[in-house]
Amino acid sequence: MPTTTESRQGAKESARIRIGIVGGTGYTGVELLRLLAAHPNAELKAITSRKEAGMPVAEMFPSLRGRVDLAFADPANAALERCDVVFFATPHGVAMEAAPRLLDAGVRLIDLAADFRLQDVAQFERWYGMPHSCPELLADAVYGLPEVNREAIRGARIIGLPGCYPTSVQLGLKPLLCAGLVDTTHLIADCKSGVSGAGRKAEVGILFAEASDTLKAYGVSGHRHHPEIVQGLKRMAGAEVGLIFTPHLTPMIRGIHATLYARVTGEADFQRLYEEHYRGEPFVDVMPAGSQPDTRSVRGSNMCRIAVHRPHGGDTLTVLSVIDNLVKGAAGQAVQNMNLMFDLPETSGLEHIALLP
Repeated sequence: MPTTTESRQGAKESARIRIGIVGGTGYTGVELLRLLAAHPNAELKAITSRKEAGMPVAEMFPSLRGRVDLAFADPANAALERCDVVFFATPHGVAMEAAPRLLDAGVRLIDLAADFRLQDVAQFERWYGMPHSCPELLADAVYGLPEVNREAIRGARIIGLPGCYPTSVQLGLKPLLCAGLVDTTHLIADCKSGVSGAGRKAEVGILFAEASDTLKAYGVSGHRHHPEIVQGLKRMAGAEVGLIFTPHLTPMIRGIHATLYARVTGEADFQRLYEEHYRGEPFVDVMPAGSQPDTRSVRGSNMCRIAVHRPHGGDTLTVLSVIDNLVKGAAGQAVQNMNLMFDLPETSGLEHIALLP
């Protein structure tokens, strides 16, 4: 007969979580649907879109035929208050408007936008160009990077999910900052993203003829992910951080490749440091010494792959960090947070192997 512990674990694994998704028509929305449709504990109750209300989800996304039978609903009629958790795959500013009402109804929130990422209201308003409608809730919000805030996530009512660039950069630099072995005043993050990071909208810069067969930097003088990255790195280092962050748009659909540079101030076996730091982490893979991970090695998976190098034995480390921006950088990490919040195995619904080719 099963033990009491085994019985409780079985009950947890068979529990159904009633889920609502606000803004299910974008790339992060459909990625959430793809993952949750195969999740053993997920029960999709509502998917909202004002513009597409009444349209079957599978009509817009044929990849979900036979797996998602819901139609898009107007948010006003979606009964989101009856859900256990609501994901916001929406533009910035939407989640914070709905948060007080849903929290009062006992719903837990996971925001894939930026409404609850930054603890400094002035920083949010500067970089996102709008007033924060519920700054009093920021103290309750937990930054949803499991490798940093796992225990806090378990009890959270509100999750501010990290951005895709911030996820790759913070995971790449975390072992060095926690060990106090690099100059925190001069860190460099040279990052490349696929065009899906710009969202599913008609915009000249991401048209095929504009974005393919070329490579360009953007946000060089300042990018809204910069304060988010610095906020996280400061917490890891316990000190002020100087960061140069330069994002680039690359002619691929999915993927983030972060090339990170840090000046050494203390000696260690850096390969071993990374391996020990991330030992047991289900979604961080420290590659063998000398490796050069590429974005297709994580495509469609929730994995972050990292390699650490010390070129010419010099005083600067080069760290390579790759993720799928729509999975570990968005929807997959959101599901990882949900698993923690509802006391499920952290890997539930997320054990997909990367797609190749």
